[in-house]
Formats: sequence, C-alpha cells, structure tokens
Amino acid sequence: MLIGEVARRSGVSARMLRHYESLGLLRPSGRTGSGYREYSGDDIRRIFHIESLRSLGLSLREIGRALDDPGFTPSALVDDLIRQTRDRIAAETELLTRLRRIDAAEPADWADVLQVVVMLRALGSKSAAARQRAALSSVDEIHVPVEALVEAVLRETDPNVAGALRWALARSGDGSAALLAEGLGSPSAAVRERAVRSLAEMPGEESTAGLREALADPDAVVRGQAALALGTRGVADAVPALIDMIVAGPNDTDAADALSMLASDTATADRIATGLVGRVTHDAAEAPARARLTQALADIPGAAAARALVELSYDVDPAVALTATYLLRLREAR
Repeated sequence: MLIGEVARRSGVSARMLRHYESLGLLRPSGRTGSGYREYSGDDIRRIFHIESLRSLGLSLREIGRALDDPGFTPSALVDDLIRQTRDRIAAETELLTRLRRIDAAEPADWADVLQVVVMLRALGSKSAAARQRAALSSVDEIHVPVEALVEAVLRETDPNVAGALRWALARSGDGSAALLAEGLGSPSAAVRERAVRSLAEMPGEESTAGLREALADPDAVVRGQAALALGTRGVADAVPALIDMIVAGPNDTDAADALSMLASDTATADRIATGLVGRVTHDAAEAPARARLTQALADIPGAAAARALVELSYDVDPAVALTATYLLRLREAR
C-alpha cells in the first residue's frame, strides 16, 4: 500500500508519516520498482499503535521506546502519565481559580489586574508579615475577592495573620459566611475550627446558622468554639456543648460565662441549672469536674438553680458541698 492510500485509511497525513520515518518510529517494509514507499499490514498496525499511544499523551520519544524496547514496562509509563495528568489538571485548576478571582474583582484596567495579582500572591506568601499586610490592605486599598480571603483564612496557621484575615472577612460583605460554612465540611478539624472562629466574628443569621451546624461537629474543640460564639448571641442550643466544656476542663470559665449570658430568661436559666446538676449527680464525672459544674451555678438565676445548690450542699463530695453552701450564702446576701 502506497503512502497516499495509507494516509487516507489511517487519517495520518503523508507528511506526518514521513516525520515518523525520519525519527525511526516507522519503517516501510518495502519499495516499489519506482522507489515509492510501500507499507505492509504490519506497518499499518504499527501506525495505529503510534496514534493510540499519542492519544494518551506520550511523546514520540516515549512511543518509540514503548514499541521497540523489550524491557519496557507499560505500567510504569501509565503511572507516570497519571501523575503528569494530575499535575497538569492541578495547575490548570489553579490558573482557572486565579482568573475567576481576578474577574470577580472587576478590574477596570490592566493596572487593576496587576494589583489583584500582586495581592493574591501576597496572600499565598511564605512570609507571615506579607500575608498580614495583604489581609489588612484588602479592605480599603485593593478589592480582593471574598473567595480568596476565605481560602486564605482556612489555611492560615499564624494567629496574627489569621486575626487580620478574619477582620478583613468580617468587613468583606455578603457571601463570606456561606463560603466559610462550606469549610465546616473539611476532613481537617483544624480547618473546621478556623471556619468557626471566622464565623464567630461575623454578624447575621447566615453565620449563626453555620455555628449551629458546627455544634454537631465530631471534634470537641470545634463544638466548643461554636458554642461559645452562640452563647454570646443568645442561642440556647449551645447549652449542652457549653456544659460539656465545663466537664472537660479547658475553657470552662469561658463556658460558664456564656451560660450566665444565656440565663437571662427563666426558661433557659432553669434548663441550664437542670443540665448542670444532672451532670453532677447522675454522670460518672470526676471530682474536679463535679466541682466545676457546681461552681458554674454561681451566676445562674432562678429557683431551679437555688434548689440545685441546696441539693448539692449535702453532696458526699466535700468540695462540691462546700462550694454549693458558699454559693447559697452569696445568694442570700444579695
């Protein structure tokens, strides 16, 4: 079969077939009496093999090695192709994200585009100082898309930079709370905690909804941060998580303060008192935890808290009994 017929049947141009031949990838089996290339059935099959491997992204050099090297291992090449493809997709995805963020900034001219690019790079800088300056500048000097700020705050480990980013996000306008709430689905507890801390500094129902969602988080620290924030907002759903914090120990004082803020109405105060005394009398809590739970009743008003203190003043644990008795005397003195 002559080169023209091969080109028509294979879809590979005559010029490309000659190029394959010049590289040693393809060698026509014969020549006609007039010197024209003549391709056999095996040559045609090799052409289709070459084209199939090209469709996988192999270079012509790699194709030659794959077809001619007896010791060639296909699995190793496929694994390498998978890695290269993933790297390429990641790079293209990063570029697409950057372009979308530049577009979201609504640049008026190329100077604005360059400013946004510089700001985005600064937010991803290895220097904490540079990241902090970028966060502080993002509010008044250069408009940075909220998506970029959310991504930055969710990955930030430096407390000072994280604080600056949360400050910038709280002033960024609509949309940030919803994006931060998506961070609550991260497999990383650290990322979820950063999302909660950021939501805590944002007003509005959307951020409150995200904090409510975090009360069901499997990580105690995440639940605790959400509960503290909700306590300051008067959300009684935080009560169980706040009591858990008092039992656990760390941040028990903050949790007790949040409970006292929630106890402004009688129904919630009674619920808190019942929850605290229930954990003291019915849980297998250790002595220090029982003492902390008793102490937390100090700033809970209402008859239920008073009855709980009377009951606890007869507790078998001297520390609990003494604390309850002392708190009852303080109530009587008011």
